[in-house]
Amino acid sequence: MKKGFKINLFDRDRALEILQVFLTNPFRTFLSGLGVGWGLFMIVVTVGASNGLENGVTSDMGGRVKNSMFLWSQMTSMPYKGFNRGRRFEFNNSDTEYLRENASSIKLVAPRNQLGGHRGSNNIMRGTKSGAFNVYGDVPGYIEIDPVKILSGRYLNQGDLDNERKIAVIGKRVLELLYDKGEEPIGSTIQVQGVLFSVVGVYSTYKAGEDAEEDNQSIFIPYTTFGKAFNQGDLVGWYSLLMDENIHADSSAAEVMSLMKQRKSVHPDDTRALGHWSMASAFEEIETIFGAFRLISFIFGGLALLAGAIGIMNIMLITVRERTKELGIRRAMGATPFTVMRQIMAETMFLTVLSGLAGVSLGVASLEGVNTLLTSMGGAGGSFRNPEISLHTVLIALGVMLIMGIIAGILPAIRAVAIRPVEAIRTE
Repeated sequence: MKKGFKINLFDRDRALEILQVFLTNPFRTFLSGLGVGWGLFMIVVTVGASNGLENGVTSDMGGRVKNSMFLWSQMTSMPYKGFNRGRRFEFNNSDTEYLRENASSIKLVAPRNQLGGHRGSNNIMRGTKSGAFNVYGDVPGYIEIDPVKILSGRYLNQGDLDNERKIAVIGKRVLELLYDKGEEPIGSTIQVQGVLFSVVGVYSTYKAGEDAEEDNQSIFIPYTTFGKAFNQGDLVGWYSLLMDENIHADSSAAEVMSLMKQRKSVHPDDTRALGHWSMASAFEEIETIFGAFRLISFIFGGLALLAGAIGIMNIMLITVRERTKELGIRRAMGATPFTVMRQIMAETMFLTVLSGLAGVSLGVASLEGVNTLLTSMGGAGGSFRNPEISLHTVLIALGVMLIMGIIAGILPAIRAVAIRPVEAIRTE
């Protein structure tokens, strides 16, 4: 290495020259950079808002695992094997065993009953207090499908099921309405349609919104006890199923539907006889919908970014024209075309990057402000929670901005290099 040779990672003179160019006409500089900044701001805010909506919707679903499925019987819509259309049928305990033995894609079969039917509530009494609550007959495995937080005591276990124990796990809202503040619920009794149950646990749901309110005022009792205490026999209201996560939800659903149609003598093409819904399908729909929202956000933000880049290009063309004499003198004094092009590109990129970073910073600050406001309001955002944007998305947006900045600087740089020194010096 020659004596005195050094590498300048930051050219102070060039930086000062760039600043001088833009500070000469600050208002024009602000307007030219506004488009790029607005484009990045729109991308950050709209993508963040889309994520906020997705967070709210998925939060409302609570802790239900993605590989869960729910199956219930309806009315047939096609005649089959001597049965007329419009036939109603029920599930029973033998169907439960049939599913467990034959459905290879199902890891857990949880039959479930509800007193009063779907969304039915019942008057529950404790001493002089009473309230209308949901009462479910469940198996211990149901907590793996729709998890709840045990606040005190315990959940149902296999011994409760085998011995048909008259025990109950009550929701947080049930505790609040039937018990005095500070009163110990574990070991106390509640009355359900004249049948006494001993409380062994208190739980709280992971869900949010209206679903949380409904879940927290529910009561779980052993599935076998439910059938005997309320004369339900071996009837099953519906099934909650845990599918193999390595098998696609549609394949698992198709297998279960096919098996139950065969067992219940339902036409294979009857699409109305069995109702089903899976969390995996719901999550896929959510991801598709909000993925489309994010794509639209990028498209419109990208168009705004493109408009901003075009604005910067036009401003740089005007700047090059105004500096014709200056550029001519540079060329006459020995500046190479590369040196001139590098200067114009540096000025363009400086304005693009500065505007883009300002837009991103303002967008992130806006999302943080909204998130702080929602937190201070106790998360009262309905189906809108924790608006956020990932670093990966921000980096992609900045990458697109840099590409557009380079493109915006090419034409002004070529125009600057095309200036002939002699003609430029004569220009007034």
